Amino acid sequence: MCGIVGAIAQRDVVPVLIEGLKRLEYRGYDSSGIAVVEEESMRRVRRTGRVSEMEAAALADGLSAQLGIGHTRWATHGGVTETNAHPHMSEGVALVHNGIIENHEEQRERLQALGYQFESQTDTEVIAHLIHHHMAGGNDLLAALQRAVKELHGAYALAVVSQNDPTRMVVARMGCPLLIGLGDGENFVASDVSAIIQATRRVIFLEEGDTAELTRASARVFDANDAEVEREVHVSDVSLASLELGPYRHFMQKEIHEQPRALADTIEGVADLGCFDLQLFGDNAAEVLGDVESVQILACGTSYYAGMVAKYWLEDIAGIACNVDIASEYRYRKVVANPKQLIVTISQSGETLDTMEALKYAKSLGQDKTLSICNVPESAIPRASKLVFYTRAGAEIGVASTKAFTTQLVALFILTCTLAKLRGRLDEGREAELVEALRHLPGSVQHALNLEPQIATWSERFAPKHHALFLGRGVHYPIALEGALKLKEISYIHAEAYPAGELKHGPLALVDSDMPVVVIAPNDSLLEKVKSNIQEVRARGGEMFVFADADSHFSESEGVHVIRTPRHVGVLSPIVHSIPVQLLAYHAALARGTDVDKPRNLAKSVTVE
Repeated sequence: MCGIVGAIAQRDVVPVLIEGLKRLEYRGYDSSGIAVVEEESMRRVRRTGRVSEMEAAALADGLSAQLGIGHTRWATHGGVTETNAHPHMSEGVALVHNGIIENHEEQRERLQALGYQFESQTDTEVIAHLIHHHMAGGNDLLAALQRAVKELHGAYALAVVSQNDPTRMVVARMGCPLLIGLGDGENFVASDVSAIIQATRRVIFLEEGDTAELTRASARVFDANDAEVEREVHVSDVSLASLELGPYRHFMQKEIHEQPRALADTIEGVADLGCFDLQLFGDNAAEVLGDVESVQILACGTSYYAGMVAKYWLEDIAGIACNVDIASEYRYRKVVANPKQLIVTISQSGETLDTMEALKYAKSLGQDKTLSICNVPESAIPRASKLVFYTRAGAEIGVASTKAFTTQLVALFILTCTLAKLRGRLDEGREAELVEALRHLPGSVQHALNLEPQIATWSERFAPKHHALFLGRGVHYPIALEGALKLKEISYIHAEAYPAGELKHGPLALVDSDMPVVVIAPNDSLLEKVKSNIQEVRARGGEMFVFADADSHFSESEGVHVIRTPRHVGVLSPIVHSIPVQLLAYHAALARGTDVDKPRNLAKSVTVE
């Protein structure tokens, strides 16, 4: 979602701000801007559209300064206009903001009564005026920020500068990610380490309620009670190579092809041990997992579909009951709590607001057996969980998740097998078989990637379509859901997914020659059922596109197109079958000419409700 970058240095920070904003483009945005302090004056440039348009305006204006802040905005309060773009200002105070202020209307009325004029429709402008109000009352910039945030309800990450104090920047965090980057005679702030990785790898992750003051020489952090505290300094392992396209046309294509490596890295712990062991989940895993009676998975979007696959695995392999809830629904319904239920949260970023709030709700009910599956170390959700399993997908830039999804599936499979072993449902022979299956998984995924030319040919037939249907059965039904989501996310073709057995209960009415039907057809126990469902579609004139295993004995015929994935890989088949639906969505979007990495209206890291 929105992105923040700020810098204070002895050099011109405008190039740092612009480069940082470009590296934050993947999060999704519709406008951008920067504000800089030059001696005791302030200049600001804002534009709707791409960062490159704002960059051109900043260069034309000759912006140059040693202190500045920048922002990419994803519209929430107020439309996509330059007036609503950040930074927002109030009589020499400028700030950028991620999040949503829930009591902004109340604060707006109060500030208007004090004589403040509002030029935007945003909740953010309230904060700028509120900080100025406290500075006018005799507080310095840090104290004014600390007083202001105590009057705000909601979520925020803030970076603030004042033209009256060009020697410092102040920041605050509540509910939205924010980190400080430590340099040599310069310091930085960002919502994502990728924004400042070109300048420093030494970072401090701010905690809930923290405020901080940055000068060129120091970074002082204060807790929610305004007491100065020490926060651990981390050295980021994000590589610049992971943030560059290299030989690929888009980040999505790059990340699809990075999956064999990402899966191998995520599997590494199991492969090295040669077994499923509690130590993979943390030092206190035996205490948390030892007496689990059921599992509750909480997630959003693609991560939710990963949880749906895990439900099949957990109930089949581990013999343990599992519920999967969309986090934004779970947090608003009455839940029957069970202190022996394991709460599993899944989030690529570790900052997904709905998932974080659902976790807080579960903990408020006394459910303290918590496990986070996440791709970003030290993010909020892992810090709030007793156990963590980090996927090792590396930086994922494309908005449509690919390698994060398949590594989440691997993590959930490892959890399944670990619980099965604890419950006496996994003997040594079967454990060895499943470990070996994981070792071979990256190779099977590479074989699936080799189908790209055939899938690209199919995509030409999808490009002119307006609707598509995806079908799957059993553990592959969530893969059909994921395929439909990917297609509509980046190609804007309306797509829906159903369990194939549900066709005759309604969706069959949609089928005609203009509705392509994609079928996930692995060589498993439901294959013959899927073949019968295909005949139902063909009888109505539907055109079929079937992803079948090499050993499933599918043959092409009129109106039935078949691409054969590798031989059936057993319980890990959903991971392999994820690859062709990702490639189909990618190439359909290419054929339609859409913006693959930055689909309209969507954001990568969703930190608002």
